[in-house]
Amino acid sequence: MAESIRIALRGVIAAPLRSALTVLGLMIGVAAVILLVAVGNGSSVAVQRQLQALGTDTLTVTAAGPVAAGPGGQAHAGTVSRFSQLTPADVRALGNRAAAPDIAAVAPVASTQATLTYQGGSTQVQQFTGSTPAYLHILNYTVAAGHSFTAYSAAAHQRVVLLGSTVAARLFGAAEPAGKQIRVNGVGYQVIGVLASKGATGAQNQDDVAIAPITAVRDTLTGYGPLTAILAQAASRAQVSAAQAEVSQVLTAAHHLPAGSQPDFQVLDAASLVAASAATNRVFTILLGAVAAISLLVGGIGVMNIMLVTVTERTREIGIRKAIGAQRADILGQFLVEAVLLAALGGAIGAAAGIASSHFRVAGVQPVVVPLSVLLAFAVALAVGLFFGIYPANRAASLPPIQALRHE
Repeated sequence: MAESIRIALRGVIAAPLRSALTVLGLMIGVAAVILLVAVGNGSSVAVQRQLQALGTDTLTVTAAGPVAAGPGGQAHAGTVSRFSQLTPADVRALGNRAAAPDIAAVAPVASTQATLTYQGGSTQVQQFTGSTPAYLHILNYTVAAGHSFTAYSAAAHQRVVLLGSTVAARLFGAAEPAGKQIRVNGVGYQVIGVLASKGATGAQNQDDVAIAPITAVRDTLTGYGPLTAILAQAASRAQVSAAQAEVSQVLTAAHHLPAGSQPDFQVLDAASLVAASAATNRVFTILLGAVAAISLLVGGIGVMNIMLVTVTERTREIGIRKAIGAQRADILGQFLVEAVLLAALGGAIGAAAGIASSHFRVAGVQPVVVPLSVLLAFAVALAVGLFFGIYPANRAASLPPIQALRHE
């Protein structure tokens, strides 16, 4: 084996450019597998972190849209559809601890887009939300500078607002926002605080928000129509299922829906969203890895091609070795070791390149390396070198000595 390794190294060094190009093919394949799996895993981690930030004990209630007005909620000839809606009365019903003992907190949500202006500068906010202090608690928002609004702020219809860190930076730059007077769609609001950063994932930025008392928002921006949504927080993660059942039961009664009828609301469980997102991202990561693995196959074909050329060039050497007593296994081992050596070099350099590349963001995602993918990619590279090296090595070992010695 030591002799086979020495001869293999001599063969690799004898054609440095050819060897380097072969190694490069496998290196790209291994690096691509590691990086793309890391991108998929990083995307999954970011989405999971974002969903976790919403709270896995959180329930989001939204209107179901058009609902058939016929008996049992079924569409019949001559029936018309009605649009379901959520109201403050639903919030009060869900806040009744006697009817919903597993619900710890409830918050109404009235959201809209808005343009914020300050001293000639302006910025668009995609999510200008009106709610109560419970909203901040349910979604784990904390105030980094200034102070939050209170229940009294909502009761007194105070036009005060909390800005997300992204909004504050765009509107005020390095200046302190707290205490400043801004205009929201032309209406005056006082900034009382800046929310602590919660980060961004892709196109969704949790810091591109503004939160104000719901009474002020309905007074000045959204009007007194239906609510956008209702947030409910279970008393604990173990009580999420019970809380979800209570939400359905309370709203069914509040909306006077007949037994067995189609609900005119939807209840989304954040924990189920986390599980569904994890499953989706797992499939996405596997697909990325499979696509990248194709480049490993191409690299293996390159190894085979180079080894066939090597066997042809060294036919006379093979004949001389056989003539002085080299066995079939010696020749086979010599060329197999050379193929595996090229694959090992490509795998090692590719693994290093893949890990190094994962330190840079890709399409807005910070890759997170999966250690198993590094080991697996390197092992596959070795297996590819071995597999695609067998045919050229076997061809070399099968050459008759006399025919090999006559080769020019």
